[in-house]
Amino acid sequence: MKEVIGDATLYCGDCIDLLSEIGSFDALVTDPPYGIGESGGKSASRGNLAPADKYTHLSWDDSTADKEIELARTLSKYQVIFGGNYYHLPPTKCWLVWNKLNGGNDFADCELAWTNLNKAVRKLDYLWNGMIRMEKDIERQHPTQKPVGVMNFCLDQLPNDVQLIVDPFMGSGTTGVACMERQKAFIGIEREREYFDIACERIYQTTKQQSLF
Repeated sequence: MKEVIGDATLYCGDCIDLLSEIGSFDALVTDPPYGIGESGGKSASRGNLAPADKYTHLSWDDSTADKEIELARTLSKYQVIFGGNYYHLPPTKCWLVWNKLNGGNDFADCELAWTNLNKAVRKLDYLWNGMIRMEKDIERQHPTQKPVGVMNFCLDQLPNDVQLIVDPFMGSGTTGVACMERQKAFIGIEREREYFDIACERIYQTTKQQSLF
């Protein structure tokens, strides 16, 4: 299944097959499965800080996506990969550190994105503590959904000439939303139809809003 929404092209399917068809692109910006079981609703049971996900029957986070990440890296010039500390990736001088300012609970204080960018480590302080968060008007529709502000921070680290950004693990579409806000072309791939539909709607609403300005 394929949907084209403004400068975004969205696919529902297996990213191994689709990445091979897409070919080379400027930048990989993604938050792949870490293999820690978040698809089973794990986060919903920790201190009641995250809403229960309505698609907990899915198994997308049962293991890491090593083959998919390896392929995506061969096709892209620049790479930003959240959860890079769960993957076997080369040493890097530039980790992106998201400090969630989430206080005293058993969630991680920070999340890390591995990059192949030639710059120093960068850090963003961005509150994301259950219902106490900076993006209160955005509904959380995925158990590992990133804030739009965090993905914008990632995009801002890329060279200015980057035009086409791909996320082969699109989830609820946050990377695509950030790309639309930055007027960058986006290709997103999501295998689960439920999340694909959510991503399409979010990206559509973003492009609609952007057209007003």
